Amino acid sequence: MSIFGTIMSKILGRTPASPVVASQDAPAAQPNPAPSALAGKATAATASAAPASSPVVSAPAGPPVDVAAVLDALNDKVTQELDWKHSIVDLMKLLSLDSSLAARKELAKELHYGGDTGDSATMNVWLHKQIMLNLAANGGKLPDDLKNLT
Repeated sequence: MSIFGTIMSKILGRTPASPVVASQDAPAAQPNPAPSALAGKATAATASAAPASSPVVSAPAGPPVDVAAVLDALNDKVTQELDWKHSIVDLMKLLSLDSSLAARKELAKELHYGGDTGDSATMNVWLHKQIMLNLAANGGKLPDDLKNLT
C-alpha cells in the first residue's frame, strides 16, 4: 500500500481511490479552496508549492470520521509530544510511519507535488495541507482550525 493509502487507512479506516490534489500556482501565492461540506482529518498547514493537476474527489464511504478524536486518542498513547495538527513529520510518527525525508519525498511524489523537494520546509507544509484536504474530501471531520487551509 502507498504511504498516502496507509495514512488514509489508519485515520479513516478506508482508502480513497485517488488523492485529491489542490491546484496551486506558486508557493504561498494562491489560497486553496476550503474543504466544503465534508470535514477532514489529520494535520494542518499552510503554504503551497505546487502541482497543477485537477482534483479527483471520491465520495466518502460511510459516516464521517472525527479525525481529531482518532489522532488525539493515538497521541494520548505515546510518550513523545507530537504536534500532528501542524507537522507532517509528527503526523507520520503518530501513525507509526517512516517520517524520514526519503519517505516524505515519496509521499510528495504520490500526491503529485510540483515544487522543489529540496526545500523540505515548504514541501512539508504542502504535504500536511494535502493530507488534511484529502481527509476532508474522503469523509473526515476536521476541527475548525484545520478546515480552512490557505
